[in-house]
Amino acid sequence: MARTAREQFTDEAMPHVRALLRTASRLCGTREAAEDLVQDTFLQAWRSFHRFEPGTNCRAWLYKIMLFSHSRSRRDQSRRPFQVDLDAAGEKALLFEPPTPDAITAASVRAAFDALPEPFRLAVLLVDVEGLTYREAADALDAPIGTVMSRLNRGRRLMRLALVEEAAAYGIGVSAQGERKRQ
Repeated sequence: MARTAREQFTDEAMPHVRALLRTASRLCGTREAAEDLVQDTFLQAWRSFHRFEPGTNCRAWLYKIMLFSHSRSRRDQSRRPFQVDLDAAGEKALLFEPPTPDAITAASVRAAFDALPEPFRLAVLLVDVEGLTYREAADALDAPIGTVMSRLNRGRRLMRLALVEEAAAYGIGVSAQGERKRQ
């Protein structure tokens, strides 16, 4: 007995709602905006489900739709988008790679994550938080896999640097071997 498109969509796409909502919350900043983005994502996915190839990675396909929708809505909101020079943003991180201190708070990690330029934040979010493979993240971001790996590396370094600075503000020093010490 052949399954209907609705049944196929329910089986393939709907299990990913929570993961998409979690990612959308990080992208949008508010729960309401995230819910709108996920709703728009699933609406677009349903409309183009006839183009989805069964047996391929539905999760990566949905992330690609969501990131495209998010990008489109941001573009619509502002005709002059915020631009970041990726080379300049990563230069500071390339000069020094301190170990991450172990006495940091979740708020510190969140602040370091939120301070990342969007291209780096998206790579860290998709790979480190959501657990996508490099290939899945590259497909979702519509970027070469090397670009995703580079952005992920720079994003991690920027976060590590921000967390070391945060620890220093609390009087926690980090030696070259990564041992914590009080100053």
